[in-house]
Amino acid sequence: MGAARDRLRGFWLQAVRTARLIIGVPDYDTYVQHMRLKHPGKPVMSYPEFFDERMRARYRGGGGRCC
Repeated sequence: MGAARDRLRGFWLQAVRTARLIIGVPDYDTYVQHMRLKHPGKPVMSYPEFFDERMRARYRGGGGRCC
């Protein structure tokens, strides 16, 4: 039963990520993981800082990608 629950949870998390991408809500967990892997010496923004920065990037017309 645990393996089925883990698969269902993984499916649910991926569905939530996909839905957020479709409607334009940034994924903070993906950002944190990216920063830790690709930019380990740089500080990680808090969720409110991240959300504000993503909204500014979205509405000023820039892509806002670092890599």
